[in-house]
This record gives sequence, C-alpha cells and structure tokens, in this order.
Amino acid sequence: MTYEEKVSFELIRWKRRMMKKPGYFNKLSKAVQNKINSWIPEKIHEAITVTIKQMVRGVLFGANKITSKKNNLLDMLSRDLAADEKIKIYQHTAATEGALTGAGGILLGLADFPLLLALKFKLLFELAAVYGYDTDNYKERLYILHIFQLAFSSARHRKDVFIGMLDWDKKANGIPDDIHLFDWRTFQQEYRDYIDIAKMAQLIPIIGAPVGAVANYGLVKKLGNTAKNAYRMRALKG
Repeated sequence: MTYEEKVSFELIRWKRRMMKKPGYFNKLSKAVQNKINSWIPEKIHEAITVTIKQMVRGVLFGANKITSKKNNLLDMLSRDLAADEKIKIYQHTAATEGALTGAGGILLGLADFPLLLALKFKLLFELAAVYGYDTDNYKERLYILHIFQLAFSSARHRKDVFIGMLDWDKKANGIPDDIHLFDWRTFQQEYRDYIDIAKMAQLIPIIGAPVGAVANYGLVKKLGNTAKNAYRMRALKG
C-alpha cells in the first residue's frame, strides 16, 4: 500500500466523522447554548459579531505578510511531515501563551482570546503554504475560514460547512470576492459556543494556568489536524 492509499483510507474515516449527525449530548449542549444566546440582547450580539469580524479580517489579511510562500513539496508524505512539525510548534506556543494568560486570572485571561485567534490563523496560513496553496488568493483565505469553522462548530453546522467545502476548486470560481458576504454572525456564535466550556475555567486564578495550557494545546491540535485533512482532501481530489 502506498502512502497516498493510506491517506485515502484515513480521509474516508475523517469524512464520515465530519458528516456524522449530532449525538444526544451534542444536541443538549447546543440547545443550552442557544437558550443562553437568546437571553443576550441583540445589540450585544451585533457588537460581538462586528468585533470578531474586524479581528479576524485583520488577522486574515495581515498574517499573509509574515507567512512562508507556498512550497513545492510534491509527495504527500513530505507535506504531511512538514505539516505535523508546524502543528507541534504552534501547539507548544499556544500552550505557553495559555499558561501565561491563565495565570493572571480574568484580566489576562481575556487577553488570551485575540492572541489565540491570531495563532490559529497563522497556523492555517502556514499549513496552506505547506500543501502548496497560495494565500494571496482571496478564495484560499475563504477556504481557511471554512477550515476554522469545521474545527470549531457544532456537529450540525460542521456538516453544512463540510458539504460546502467539497469540490472547492470548482465552487470557488462562483464565489463573489466580497468578504462582507461571509456569514460572520454564525461564525462568531459557533466559535464562542464551542470554546466557552473549554476556556471559562482559564479565567479562575491559580487553576487558570494549567487549564489555559491544556485547552490551548488541544484546540490548536484539533485545528491543525482538521486543516491537514482538509488540504489532503483537495490534493487527492477526494
């Protein structure tokens, strides 16, 4: 069995997970989050959406300036090994950042949000380059936003995002070059709901440091593996 055949089998299992229907606890958790969101005034939702939109746009259009250009690695094994190395580096960086901000309680814990967001998108730009995709292209940045959602969304929304990513190279031609048309409201709400439970304990003094380190390490690992498979899928035309 060649390495590409091995990857193809791994992708079959990964695709099944992406298409899996939400289980009981996933539905219950989402229902609770939706209820909590319904209690938040609309003006607050709008303010959060605008804030995250501007934050992500800033990272999305700034990270490219300090990211390596796409490489010319041809075989999948070389790409995967390079991707694994990048993911490990960012995992350790995110864990260190989470520990430092978590040790400071609420004030520094709140600073973790934009710092971790920037690290995550920087990793996605690096992985796009590893697999040979040019992030100067707006459609590639949009694909990065889809990968981010795929990693940090409820099971129901994840399935919708994944379906939208299939045959991306064909679909991308029909996508308007307007970042404002992106569904920022759903993006920020899904992300917030996903990380709330994992990150809330980071705001508590004393236990915040280890919680922040572990949470950030795990979140970056999940994002890295999601991106790795999303680019493998395109490379192998899966």
